[in-house]
Amino acid sequence: MERTSTANDLTDRLGRRLETERREIEELTASELKRLGENSRRVARRALRSIERDTAEAVGKMRELLVKAWLRPLIVGMALWLGIFAGGWATMQWLARSVQDRVEDIELANIEIEGGREMIAEIEETTWGVGLREVNGVRYVTLPRGTPVLTAFTVDGRPYVELSRR
Repeated sequence: MERTSTANDLTDRLGRRLETERREIEELTASELKRLGENSRRVARRALRSIERDTAEAVGKMRELLVKAWLRPLIVGMALWLGIFAGGWATMQWLARSVQDRVEDIELANIEIEGGREMIAEIEETTWGVGLREVNGVRYVTLPRGTPVLTAFTVDGRPYVELSRR
């Protein structure tokens, strides 16, 4: 018995065939999309690794440049600071020594002046305050204040002044 196709049978068969083909197309599309996704991920991972490697290399070079860029001025600055500090310290040491030497010289001079004053006091005491002066080429004997002059005479050809005993 031969079956004759009707329009409905034909529509059903075409519908099933379309459905089957649609499923096959969807499965093929899904498979291709999956493969494309894996390839895309693989390419993206390679690109990411390459970018990370290049970035790390660039960062390393930048760090090196920054270290060099900062290191040179830092060294120059430190050298200048050290030079100024050492120069200032040396100058202060020299000034301190100079001041100390002058203070010691002043102390020695004061000691010598005090010794001179003591010597003058001793000379005045032993010479009874009598002194010798020369004014405009004329020589004089200076007597203590309030000493009256009694007479002038010579002994051994030298003039003498007699002082009163009051």
